[in-house]
Amino acid sequence: MNKAGERLINGLIKENPTFVLMLGMCPTLAVTTSAMNGLGMGLTTTVVLALSNVMISLLRNIIPDKVRIPAFIVVIASFVTMVELLLEGFIPSLYDALGIYIPLIVVNCIILGRAEAFASKNNIILSLFDGLGMGLGFSFALTCIGAIRELLGMGEIFGIRLMPESYVPFSIFVLAPGAFFVVAALTAIQNYAKIRGEKKGKDVSKIQSGGCGGCDGCSSSGCEPKFYDANAGKEEK
Repeated sequence: MNKAGERLINGLIKENPTFVLMLGMCPTLAVTTSAMNGLGMGLTTTVVLALSNVMISLLRNIIPDKVRIPAFIVVIASFVTMVELLLEGFIPSLYDALGIYIPLIVVNCIILGRAEAFASKNNIILSLFDGLGMGLGFSFALTCIGAIRELLGMGEIFGIRLMPESYVPFSIFVLAPGAFFVVAALTAIQNYAKIRGEKKGKDVSKIQSGGCGGCDGCSSSGCEPKFYDANAGKEEK
């Protein structure tokens, strides 16, 4: 598999932002009251993530290292503003449903994390596919959570009635506690599958965090942690 394909699979499975890295939990828990809301937030984040990764990769050799985080945030905020205005103009129902969580995409740790860990160190194509992979993984997770909550809490998915008329909805699943229950259950299922895979001798060691295959055993000098010595006025490794 080529590197671009690996980045897609990485975000969907190996480093899924929600089920593996447990990132971006605020919108995950707040907006997934239905499958449509989860899908809408996921795809909105995917667009911002892919575009910001591309722009940051383009500017990675221009942005000074000391101001890279503020610069990344300005880039991300610009794309979030564009997406917010487009949603308000063309999909007002989704804009109203997502509410304050659209502008909060600016501080979503998934986007800033990928900008710092990957886009600022890699070329445009890989950065684009990394953003798409992470975004689609996030979208898949939010849609799954929203679908389960909507099915159990209202008896339908995407507004389509699936449960019989005699079904009594568990209203707790469309409330805040329901989000925790569903996320915990799905994460437990994933961990169970990982444990089963280990027992069968499958290699599941790559399900981990990190932009380049994880930090364990990393020999790349570019990833070594740096500490700023304020007294000396220079960086020390």
